[in-house]
Amino acid sequence: MKETVTQLLESALASLAAEGILPEGATFSPAVGNTKDKAHGDYASNIALIAAKSAGCPPRQLAQALIEHLPASPAVERVEIAGPGFINFFMSTASAFSIVEDILKEGAEFGRNASGQGAAVQVEFVSANPTGPLHVGHGRGAAIGDCLSRLLEANGYRVTREFYYNDAGVQIRNLALSAQARIKGLTPDHADWPADGYRGEYIADLADAYLNGEMVVADDREVTGKTDPDDLAAIQEFAVAYLRREQDLDLKAFGVEFDVYFLESSLYQDGKVEAAVKRLVENGFTYEQDGALWLKTTDFGDDKDRVMRKQDGGYTYFLPDVAYHLDKWQRGFSTVINEQGADHHSTITRVRAGLQALNAGIPQGWPDYVLHQMVMVTRSGQEVKISKRAGSYVTLRDLIDEVGRDATRFFLAARRVDSQLTFDIDLARSQTNENPVYYVQYAHARICSVLRKLVGELGVERGLNECAGDLSLLTLDEEKDIANQLAKYPDLISNAASLREPHHVTHYLRELAGQFHTYYNAHKVLVEDTAIRDARISLYLAVRQVIANGLGILAVGAPEEM
Repeated sequence: MKETVTQLLESALASLAAEGILPEGATFSPAVGNTKDKAHGDYASNIALIAAKSAGCPPRQLAQALIEHLPASPAVERVEIAGPGFINFFMSTASAFSIVEDILKEGAEFGRNASGQGAAVQVEFVSANPTGPLHVGHGRGAAIGDCLSRLLEANGYRVTREFYYNDAGVQIRNLALSAQARIKGLTPDHADWPADGYRGEYIADLADAYLNGEMVVADDREVTGKTDPDDLAAIQEFAVAYLRREQDLDLKAFGVEFDVYFLESSLYQDGKVEAAVKRLVENGFTYEQDGALWLKTTDFGDDKDRVMRKQDGGYTYFLPDVAYHLDKWQRGFSTVINEQGADHHSTITRVRAGLQALNAGIPQGWPDYVLHQMVMVTRSGQEVKISKRAGSYVTLRDLIDEVGRDATRFFLAARRVDSQLTFDIDLARSQTNENPVYYVQYAHARICSVLRKLVGELGVERGLNECAGDLSLLTLDEEKDIANQLAKYPDLISNAASLREPHHVTHYLRELAGQFHTYYNAHKVLVEDTAIRDARISLYLAVRQVIANGLGILAVGAPEEM
């Protein structure tokens, strides 16, 4: 219906231009939006305020002229002018319910569009160091990154999901030393335990697997444990492979799979870090001071220059990041979105500065970043801080085991990424209206239950995408409100992707479910009047389809029974 209103306004604008009221050649794109208050109609446009100056008349006068030149349409019941010149459209009942027919015709494709035109987009997310189990922060990144990828795909983009493994550096060495200590029989409370060692029980499991000669597979390469406790290189190789496998199993349990796993170590092995350094030096954006090599990041907006190669010859962490992103650009990804924790905020400026200093044709402000805030897990009103498996933090697997994959994914995607999230285990496990994922899934299950009753009690078969009955019989305000909410779904999918904010999908689904439950409780659907029954079931089926489509974006199940 929004498209219908837009087309009507475009026709009126063209008529005013033809009559000389608007200047010839002037182009205006009427913005049409949903009204917040139904007393102001279903849709509103501010085009009269925007075009009034060109017309040389007050906005309300231009609004009146636009209304007088609107083509007749059965979709519009009436049009009013509000405030300084807003044009409010009240849609006819018949037009409101045409969305039901569209939904049932398009089915799982409803809400999807081709605006991305198949353009390649890379979304990098999770990218955890292979030093331990994934924690709840990684889980939030996984939920946001995967939902964002699904949103982009729903808008016609060709998405590559990528996981970057930081499998080089000090933390990996600390992992190897921790595993070696366990292999030698030491425990974290021993005096000889590595000062910066990892203490979780998973290190003991890793050590046992190594000593037992377990074989693990990483990148299609088999790594087998040994009995030698002094071969630190072999221990490190096994430890990284072992924990990469464990993280991959956690992600599969969470319903997340990646197209590409990229190893930081490969940047060194393939000479890409050294090549980036060479290029930065040749471009004149480096200098040596105090035995270190510095990058002139202040030339690109940073508050101070940054060390890229330390006195000991090792590189700081942002330098391989620059080489890695150059590799992304060279692979043809003009759009890259990095979903990371808020603690990565300080790296954005210096990575972008390094990319600009490469003079590789990379545009300013590339890549995009989506940074999520921390997650606090609570039970019985108290914060939960540790896990038996990890020792010092709550793992993603802990949450999945506690509340299931669906609730975990929904909860972790349900808030703005830039706001802290409290994950209430008790709420996520509850079967109440306060539990948002239960509330939404129950709406879908309720509709499926009605269909089963239709067959079992009345012997009436109804296809899930069959629109039957006279929709003009849907005259209740609640029914029109539901139809209007359904009509918002395509714009929701488009806007949530462009804003990089998947939480809008969870909010939309909860509002739609609330409208449905209220309607369900107030009005029977299996009534004796078969025409009204069939019309209401068509509305039910449209709600069921949109809930299923929205839950699909979140990779959350749409159960038929609960």
